[in-house]
Amino acid sequence: MAAHASTANTDFYLFPPHDLPVTLSILFQTASVCVVDKPSGMAVHRGYDNDGPFVLQTLRDQLGRHVYPVHRLDRATSGVLVMALDAETAGQLGAAFTEGQVEKQYVAIVRGRPPAEGLIDHDVPKSEDGERVRAVTAFRTLGTSGRFSLVECRPLTGRYHQIRRHMKHLSHPLVGDVNYGKGDINRLFRSEYGLSRLALHASRLTAPSVALDVAAPLPWDFAEALGKLGLLDLYPAP
Repeated sequence: MAAHASTANTDFYLFPPHDLPVTLSILFQTASVCVVDKPSGMAVHRGYDNDGPFVLQTLRDQLGRHVYPVHRLDRATSGVLVMALDAETAGQLGAAFTEGQVEKQYVAIVRGRPPAEGLIDHDVPKSEDGERVRAVTAFRTLGTSGRFSLVECRPLTGRYHQIRRHMKHLSHPLVGDVNYGKGDINRLFRSEYGLSRLALHASRLTAPSVALDVAAPLPWDFAEALGKLGLLDLYPAP
């Protein structure tokens, strides 16, 4: 299923050209928690602009029971997504996220050559049109090939489009970002490296307070692009 988005500054596939799965890959499950590998292009919740499958309903159908979201990933982002299987656990996990007890690790392909590492402390809107609030992201550059780099990001706060906004703030926007990226760079990358999606993957999530440590494998299209760049061996092992 391909979906296009274009603006004056961007022109790129927002979602992957292949069909979304009818079942989700389960990375970890207990009686109270289910962690899935969310594919790029699948929204967590049903939205006004989403008439396709979404994670909540897909997982409910798959497990035959109610599930409770405790955090979110952007529709175009892939990777680790945690769901609670009962209200009490949902409250515990929600508190862990709110209180900063969860460490989230992402990998992204960005334009240009960022510094070797750094801490971005830059206010961003709380919601799409909301007030600006403090946002902090730690990052390190894993490798560079030509005009592109592989970056590991660890958001220390959980703000709307935080990593995407912060990398744009550094003048190193994510590849495939229709909101904050560059259309000419996106088209070039799609043509040369074949990635038709946002180059952002939630690779690992750790929550010591609830004994949770789960990693998601690198999606095939992301891995293929890194292979063509000669950066695949630099992807951090879980």
